[in-house]
Order: sequence, then structure tokens, then C-alpha cells
Amino acid sequence: MNRRASNLGLLRFTAVVAGLLFCLSVAGPLHADKKKKDQPPPPDTNIMDKVDWSKLVWPNPPAPPRLKYLNYFCCQKIPETQTKKKTSWMDRMAGGEPADQKLAENPIFSLWAPYGLTVDSKGKLYVADGKVGAVFIFNTENKDLQMIKHGANARFGDIIGLTTDDSDRLFVSDTKLHRIMVFTKEHKIEGAISQGGLVDPAGMVVDNENRFLYVADAGRDQVMVYDADNLNLLRTIGTAGKAHSLTEEGQFAAPTNVALDQDNNLYVSDMFNNRIEVFDADGNFIRAWGKAGDRPGYFSRPKGIAIDSDGHVWVADAVQDILQCYTPDGHLLMWLGGHGLFPGQFRTVEGLYIDKNNRIFTSEQYPGRVQMFHYVTDDETRAELARRKAEADKKSGKPEAKPETKTGAASNAAPASPPSSAAQKPQ
Repeated sequence: MNRRASNLGLLRFTAVVAGLLFCLSVAGPLHADKKKKDQPPPPDTNIMDKVDWSKLVWPNPPAPPRLKYLNYFCCQKIPETQTKKKTSWMDRMAGGEPADQKLAENPIFSLWAPYGLTVDSKGKLYVADGKVGAVFIFNTENKDLQMIKHGANARFGDIIGLTTDDSDRLFVSDTKLHRIMVFTKEHKIEGAISQGGLVDPAGMVVDNENRFLYVADAGRDQVMVYDADNLNLLRTIGTAGKAHSLTEEGQFAAPTNVALDQDNNLYVSDMFNNRIEVFDADGNFIRAWGKAGDRPGYFSRPKGIAIDSDGHVWVADAVQDILQCYTPDGHLLMWLGGHGLFPGQFRTVEGLYIDKNNRIFTSEQYPGRVQMFHYVTDDETRAELARRKAEADKKSGKPEAKPETKTGAASNAAPASPPSSAAQKPQ
């Protein structure tokens, strides 16, 4: 009797467990479906290629545009014909080409942590990527790629900065190996610079007139000045050995990048002091401007710096993720950016370069990306404003005004008022 009761109890327990499992199996998918409906759809990772960004400008209309979005560089997608598949015995019998061989002949690439940027006399874009261990060389028209690679063309540790001189010699700074590699225009190793005890060499620029190579060394708190031809150390700017503690004008706390204006004055982004310092070609201090802050007109780790053809000073702020444009004495003219992945937004923007064709390049760390913009000059803006005025006068019936004759030196007129938002939708 006890044994029979025991068996009945076991059967009842089994039935209860089976019922619970059935309920869970039905309720689980229903709950998952509800949760799935409540969640927003995943972001479209191909949005950059699906939207026409060609009319994206800053500031917002109706102000005349001063910056136009052009393109971006980040990675090459794997074509469907290059997907890595295991070939069947029938393909091998027929002499089919292995997928691995196709990938080897048409390699893909991806920027991981781009920083230094420069452009040669032919308009090719050079990008230093320390994590990949290579200098990427892009044809900006069709994105064709060449590379100077670690282990194949040179020995790199952690490359940061890039610059070229007027003969297309390439200088590459390496913070891990504490040196600067010099390449010929054919990308062959010409020499190396380590004189002066480089610690963390980063941004560089060449004064082609005086044949100076300026190197910002954040570890030494100095700007090192070398002879660009014989590669010897000429002098230093700033004081070393103070552990980023100096705040006096003419001193640095982790200088990261440098740029030259048309008079060969040197502009230095003094990162920990959140300011820009200016020196003449002899290394004499001229002026400094900038304060710490978390909005446009202030700095929170200024890094990349470049000067356009009208003399405006552009600064990339790696914490605020904005690009700011100033007069040479530090008056804010406009800004763009903010945290994001859309064109004109940034995620840890660090590198900055402006070439002779008024193209502005920026590099970001997360994700690895380089954006390309076109700077609209002061003369182009005046012409656009004159065109608009002529159209307005024509509509109102006023007589056409005679064009004014431009006299004197080139104007440093400020760009139009800053955009009202950090990001802007395509027009």
C-alpha cells in the first residue's frame, strides 16, 4: 500500500513539473516577443553610405557656408566575391581559385586608431595608425590605397605624427621607439632622428623656408627644433623635467601638435594648460590664448591644430569632440561637432590637417575614421554674398551695383556666425 501511494505521488509530481515546463516554454517566447517589440530597432551601420551628405554645410543656411562635408575614410568592405569559403572538391578538380588567394590579391583594410595626417604635393592623404602599425596612403578621389607597413617596409613601435616637406620626404614620429623615421618620396627609409632624447614625439611640421623640423614632445614638455636636411638638433622651446607642472607663458605641459602660419610663426597646442601658444621662427614667445572649459570658446584637451589659407586657426578638442575656428589672437569664429558618428560629429577627434587645396582632414580614435571637408575661403564667401545681393537687387528692381575693388592685404574676415547646433542634417 505504501509503495503504491509512493508511485502515485511520484506520478503527480512528474505531471506538475511537466506542466510547469510546458507553461514556461509557451510563456518564454511570448515574453521574448514582447520585449523585442518594446526595444528600438538596431542602428543602421550603413547609414553613411545610404544618405546623400553632399549638401551638408556649416553654418546652417541662410548663412553663407564656410565648411562643406566631402567624404570619409575608415575601412574597405569585403566584396561578396571575396567572402572566405571552403572550396569543394569539385572546385579544386576544376581548377577554381581559392578564396584565400583572392583575399590576398585584394586585401581589405580598416583604420583602428588613426592620428597623424599629412598630404603630399600630389594631393595624396597620409594617415598614421599606431594600432595597425602602418601609414595609410589614400588617393582621395577613388580611395585607392598604398601602405608603409611595419615589418614589411619599416620597423614601427607606436606611430603618432606625420608631416612632409616640399620635396615629399615623409617624417613619422614613433612614441614607443622614441624616434622619428624619415622616408624619401619613394617611401624608402632615408634616416632616423633620436638626438635630444625624444620621449613622446607626436605632432610635427616643416618650415620649408628656414628648413626647420618642429616636433612636439609631450613627454619632455618641449618642442624640439631640428635641421630638416641633416636631421641635427638645433634648439628646444620650453623646459624639460618638470612633469607637466609649468604654466608660465612660453612653457608647456604636454604639447601635442604644431602648425605654421604664412609668416612661419609656430602655433603649439599646449594640452594640459588648455591653451594655444605662438612663437616666431627664432623661438621667441609671441602670445598665448585659451582657457579650460567644456563649451565652444574653451578647451578640454586641445590636440590637432592647423591654419587655413586665410590665417584662421583650427583646433581639434579631443574631449568636447568639436572643431573650433579662431582668429590668430584667439577670438572664436565658428565651431562644429559634438559626440556622434554622423558627418561633422566626432568620437575622440585628435588629428587635424589643412592642405593647399583648402581641404580639412580630421582623424578620430573611436571608431577609426578620417573625415574630409572643404573650407570656403573669405574671397569665395564675399563672392557668394555679392551674388546673393545682386539677385535680391534684381528682384526688387534696383540698379546693379558696381563691384568693389579690393585693396590692401588679404582680409582676415571672420566666417559667418557659428552653427546653432553641434550636428546638422543634410539639406
